[in-house]
Amino acid sequence: MATVSAPLVSSPKPSSSSSSSSSSYHASISFSKFTTKTNSFRPKRTITRTRSLTWLNPQQPRAALVEATPPPPPPPTSAAPPPRPPQPSVKVLALPADRADDLQAEARAMARASNATLYTPELIASRYKSRPFKVVGRTFQILSALGTFALKLFIDQRNGTLDQNKRIRAIELRTIFTRLGPTFVKLGQGLSTRPDLCPPEYLEELSELQDGLPTFPDVDAFACIEEELGLSLESIYSTISPSPIAAASLGQVYKARLKYSGKLVAVKVQRPGIEEAIGLDFYLIRGLGFLINKYVDVITTNVVALIDEFARRVFQELNYVQEGQNARRFKKLYADKQDIFVPDVFWDYTSAKVLTMEWVDGVKLNEQEAIEKQGLKVLDLVNAGIQCSLRQLLEYGYFHADPHPGNLLATPEGKLAFLDFGMMSETPEEARFAIIGHVVHLVNRDYEAMARDYYALDFLSSDVDVSPIVPALRDFFDDALNYTVSELNFKTLVDGLGNVLYQYPFNGKIIYAFQVSMSYHLTTNVKHERFNHLFGNFHFQSWRSDIVVDLYENQLFVPVFLQV
Repeated sequence: MATVSAPLVSSPKPSSSSSSSSSSYHASISFSKFTTKTNSFRPKRTITRTRSLTWLNPQQPRAALVEATPPPPPPPTSAAPPPRPPQPSVKVLALPADRADDLQAEARAMARASNATLYTPELIASRYKSRPFKVVGRTFQILSALGTFALKLFIDQRNGTLDQNKRIRAIELRTIFTRLGPTFVKLGQGLSTRPDLCPPEYLEELSELQDGLPTFPDVDAFACIEEELGLSLESIYSTISPSPIAAASLGQVYKARLKYSGKLVAVKVQRPGIEEAIGLDFYLIRGLGFLINKYVDVITTNVVALIDEFARRVFQELNYVQEGQNARRFKKLYADKQDIFVPDVFWDYTSAKVLTMEWVDGVKLNEQEAIEKQGLKVLDLVNAGIQCSLRQLLEYGYFHADPHPGNLLATPEGKLAFLDFGMMSETPEEARFAIIGHVVHLVNRDYEAMARDYYALDFLSSDVDVSPIVPALRDFFDDALNYTVSELNFKTLVDGLGNVLYQYPFNGKIIYAFQVSMSYHLTTNVKHERFNHLFGNFHFQSWRSDIVVDLYENQLFVPVFLQV
């Protein structure tokens, strides 16, 4: 899409003083994750050091760390007491001005997002329980659309044309999800990265939901920017694209140039009325979850709990200030590697519904031909993605939970750029150690220990007897681990594991752990000592190219699990 940039009328740079108080200032900074790098690849323990933060001048605030000087040693008893040192004895360590300004800008952005909604089941119930006509109308809309699609699949199966009509039905499903709105678009995006659930035709069509969605009027988007930031467009941008560059499930993105710095930025603006639409859908889906829990004995997972967790994450995505903070944290943890790029956030132009970040030029990671035309190697980018994914899952435990191809770009410099930090997740330290142990047990075919790992990984509740699970794991993995590369089919493996899981009350997290475990085994083919060597040196040269490409093509190298 060609971008037409229209110059705007010039005006002074927006002042930050209007959002700051001139009275006394006080804040605190928590410094965490101060770790010493070693050759041991293991989750890092957190050491938290908290110091007080005060402004040097309330009129022109700048942050400073105030650290007390330790008292001098006591004098010898025989000597005359020395004169007392001048008071007060403090030394002032001033923070850089740009860092202080950034902290103040982030605080102002947080103040603008103070009214952002946090999901709770009680809140959703209170909103829609007294609106039966709206609930019934939306229910009819969903059931009629999905019911018609299900009827077509049934007819195709009866007529023996199910395979022949796959492409047609995939297009219809994408259209239905788009018409039903953001909640179902998010569902379609999740399915588009699950080759274990969907045929290739469906994966290809649903992948268009990642960034090829209908847009909303530009006038509404520009009005939202001005209302959220309290500034006119002319005072913020020297140019801004008259139409969106991309549209996603929750918002659409414009390309602009900031007036005060001349930097190119991506401006994401939230869709109007999206909170109302998503809230209603989750109210209905949650009601369906109660029915499944009560009447469907085959499904042993607490469906309502999974729906609540997914809804909580989606509502967090609606707060763009939270997304900016997620991006900053992700950048701090993982962008220290030369092959990873994370765009920066511009807090002065960010609110709950408007997010301004550094512009990134790049090609989607699944567009192999376009990547190679730039002189880049897909395998290098995939290796970078695997390394970063392992660090996210096992080193810090903070990972990008929505890395579909639309959120991963190959930059012209050969870096892997991460975008869209609305949906993030964390793995506790205990679970990280348990995952590493689980992989070791799988490699060594210690199925009794594997079964016990499911307690630590929270895949099974502590009152479930794992002894019947051991023979099922042995029967499945003894065959699966003997596959050669040419015989390997990830969809077959996942389907086979699913047959095992459905017999026992596992929760959904185990699918992702299985993918990681199988990936490690097939790419290293090691025993315990070699496994420690692999992680101790964080060395991936032993990864075989054909396996890595297979992981890439099946989109199984990213640490994501959609719990619905």
